[in-house]
Amino acid sequence: MKEYPKVLAIAGSEPLGSAGVQADIKSISACGSYAAGAITCILDEDTTRVKEVFPLPVSLVIGQVRSFLDDVQASAVKTGMLYTEELVRALGPVLADYRDIPLVVDPVMVDSNGTPLIRPEAVRAYIECLFPLATIITPNYREANLLLGHPFAETDPEADMHWLCHQGCAAIVKSVPHPHGLMDVFYSEETGIKTFVKEKVDTQNVNGTGCTFASSIADYLSQGYTLNDAVHKAEDYIDGAIREGATYRFGTGYGPVTHFYRWSKAVPVGE
Repeated sequence: MKEYPKVLAIAGSEPLGSAGVQADIKSISACGSYAAGAITCILDEDTTRVKEVFPLPVSLVIGQVRSFLDDVQASAVKTGMLYTEELVRALGPVLADYRDIPLVVDPVMVDSNGTPLIRPEAVRAYIECLFPLATIITPNYREANLLLGHPFAETDPEADMHWLCHQGCAAIVKSVPHPHGLMDVFYSEETGIKTFVKEKVDTQNVNGTGCTFASSIADYLSQGYTLNDAVHKAEDYIDGAIREGATYRFGTGYGPVTHFYRWSKAVPVGE
């Protein structure tokens, strides 16, 4: 019998379908693996702001994770919005039981508007409990600043990247300001520092880009790609999803990328 490459996303749920576990499932599916989700919290938001976050009981989240991993198993795991220190610290020992599974940790700490999406005490818990287990962490520029306690050194990032990876994980810092647009900075012990510089796309449709990108890395890891190849393929995927998403209108604020741009395109309204 055949086996699906399977990715379990542990993340929040929001009503727009552009971020959180909804974006994870779309990204994982678009890149070719089976997508499963354990819900950590429920958000009320529109395209302009997060209005409310309701954390689910930690025991329920842990139960969802163990139910999938013990029965179905996974080829990769990706964490998204965890929100509370209690959940982060409880999840660490659980994921430690499955250390042979590649783990992508997206430390979801701020949204596209700069609104905090994590309680302050949870930041240290990420560093202590999840980063040592991670194959790769994927903070954006703002999240890297928060983790480091100072602005990320975009012109000479080596020291900051080494600090982010001091627990043994690889890291990629996304959307770092660059004279020619935006830059992602990737570091692993195997590859050293690599940079991906891209022209900045003129669009507000960037809600869930971090979720989408991290999930696509997990997807390619689940299919057996090396970390270096998974990152390169994910960079190509998210770039195309943003560019296609920029051609659509979605609400009055931050809209989604086009997750399935490679396979099908929605017919624009009026055509």
